[in-house]
Amino acid sequence: MALNIISNYAANVAHRNLTNSDEMATRSLSKLSSGTRVVSARDDAASMAIGARLNATTQALKTATVNVGQANAMLQIADGSMATVDDVLVRMKTLATQAASGNLSDTERGFLDDEFQLLKDEIDRVSSSTNFNGIQLLGDGGDVDINFQNILDGGAGDGLASDATDLSNANGFSGFAITDNNFWAQNFSGTLDVDGNPVVTDNSFAVDITAGPGNSVIMTVSATVDDDGGPTTYTQSIDITSYQTDGANEVGVGEQASLNFDEVGLSISINSGLTATVDAAVGGADWGAANGENATVTMLSDSGQAFQADVNFQIGSNNTAADRLSVTLSRVDLTSLGIDADAISTQAGAQTAIENVNSAIDTLQAARASIGTFQNRLDFAGQNLATTQENTESARSVLLDLDVASEMTNFTSKQILVQSGVAMLAQANQMPQNLLRLLQ
Repeated sequence: MALNIISNYAANVAHRNLTNSDEMATRSLSKLSSGTRVVSARDDAASMAIGARLNATTQALKTATVNVGQANAMLQIADGSMATVDDVLVRMKTLATQAASGNLSDTERGFLDDEFQLLKDEIDRVSSSTNFNGIQLLGDGGDVDINFQNILDGGAGDGLASDATDLSNANGFSGFAITDNNFWAQNFSGTLDVDGNPVVTDNSFAVDITAGPGNSVIMTVSATVDDDGGPTTYTQSIDITSYQTDGANEVGVGEQASLNFDEVGLSISINSGLTATVDAAVGGADWGAANGENATVTMLSDSGQAFQADVNFQIGSNNTAADRLSVTLSRVDLTSLGIDADAISTQAGAQTAIENVNSAIDTLQAARASIGTFQNRLDFAGQNLATTQENTESARSVLLDLDVASEMTNFTSKQILVQSGVAMLAQANQMPQNLLRLLQ
């Protein structure tokens, strides 16, 4: 090869090899720093695509495992409440057995029936209050909303300002809250109002403020509830004399107080506007529904708390039937157990109640057995998820995870080549200096 000054072929070769060695060392360094064999698609496009899908599947399986755990927790809540209902049924059978004996009179049976009826209410309370994150497990939740639709003048809507105007802030009423859903949720028939809201049939309450003896003022709430035996009226009165001007409990401007009508399942928030109403009552001007004011409101049932027999759980990573498990729940309320009409106030009634409670216990145990079956199935599903997740993660690791020892060896080799390339490039750049000797 001719010796020349303009072109330095040796330096060009050394530079090209140095550039390649530096690029390979940089790629090796990126793999070592990230811990993955495939940093970009140029490393292994097929492995990157498969590994990405496997990684997504692994993360989805982890979430599915959480779903299984929550499903088991939900069923355990249901089973625990069923165990409570079982204890109640055992007590009811004990009472029915005692009442069926001829050595008791109907008077003693009446005492036993008082507890028997309360225990029936407790079964309905347990079934309606047992839920998991708002999902009813044993029966309808019986959640009820207040509908401020004025049923006296037939007005539409549910706003205080537009309809039940006498139950407004101006008259001292800041708001109403239901404290006993079971009391108000009785006898929902599926009726809808003009706005499409479900209505609890014939259930309403009225507010009256009247003058009492000795210049006292009484607030009375009258609750009308259709409890399947026809409309029944419940009342509760509270002395609110102390809320008049300069009274011990007078509510100041910007302040609020609460009146609890526990016997009818309501709480009423009051403000300073009530003082004028109380003062008027002291002067003999009674106020309320009985005196023509628009103070009667109806109730709405919240259908969102309705019992749903089938609950689907996502226990896989795909959108297929095999990746879902449908859990079937059973109602455990009085009607479903067949003891809603039982009474032990007579010997014949007690004898019938024994049979019905026996049947209810069998029904309950069948429901508990079903819950246990689904729990066992969920346990196996959880075990399968754990195994699948482990193997899927292993497959992803084979494709994407870096063999650190092997790559470190490769990186060391590339480092040596870089160092060698730098040294040789320096030597190649020195070669034209030898031509100067020919010019001397």
